[in-house]
Amino acid sequence: MLAIVAAVLFGLALLFDLTNTSIGEIGSMTLTYAGLLCVALHLAGVGTAWRGRTGGWSRRRRSRV
Repeated sequence: MLAIVAAVLFGLALLFDLTNTSIGEIGSMTLTYAGLLCVALHLAGVGTAWRGRTGGWSRRRRSRV
C-alpha cells in the first residue's frame, strides 16, 4: 500500500515540476521527500500483513493427514 502512495506522490511531484506550480508550501521537492519516505517505509516492512504463526497452513498440520 505504501508503494502505491509513493507512486502517486512521485507522479504529483513530476507534474508539479513540469508545470512549475506549487500548492502553498507544498512543492515538487516536498512531494519527492514524502514519496521517498513511503518507499523507505515499504522496504522496511511497515504496513505489511504479516500474521506470523497465527494463520495459514503449517507442515505439522499437513503431516497428520
